[in-house]
Amino acid sequence: MSEVKLTAELRSEFGKGAARRVRRENKVPGVLYGHGTDPVHVTLPGHELLLALRTPNVLISLDLGGKNELAIPKAVQRDPLKGFLEHVDLLLVKRGEKVSVDIPVQTEGDLAPGAFLVEHVLNALPVEAEATHIPESVSVSIEGLSAGDSVLAKDITLPKGTTLTVEDDTVVLQVLAAQAEEPAGEGAEGEGEEAAEA
Repeated sequence: MSEVKLTAELRSEFGKGAARRVRRENKVPGVLYGHGTDPVHVTLPGHELLLALRTPNVLISLDLGGKNELAIPKAVQRDPLKGFLEHVDLLLVKRGEKVSVDIPVQTEGDLAPGAFLVEHVLNALPVEAEATHIPESVSVSIEGLSAGDSVLAKDITLPKGTTLTVEDDTVVLQVLAAQAEEPAGEGAEGEGEEAAEA
């Protein structure tokens, strides 16, 4: 897992007005918390943070006034219309420490021939992993699966040092038979023909 280095500044102003001023400077207000410490209010560089957050559970090395801290994103708020970052909560972590995170589930392979659909019951798998070795994702093979088949959490091969934080028999993916839709307007055509014959 790669580490992204960002420089953070301590923030002393709070509230909506202060947050708007920070965002106008292309920066993002955030809070750094964890390990029983008081929350630290910070300002982060907007563009660099946006790029870093493209990687799920990215490990961020923060330079905070000459002091280095490791953190992972815990909550990210985006503008619902424009998509820019409004606020981020970062959780302090230490090397070797285990953290609970959700990692994206990706599928590989092809379903059995036929009209089948894969339903992601869980888009992300809750796991516990070392903070500096959080997997970016897990792959699940759906090769040859058909309607009624499912993949349970215990069926997924996890990277070394990663453990499940959900029950083993939790359904992650299931395969459904595709519902055949009746072509639109078929009933209306039949009625029209009967009316013409009469």
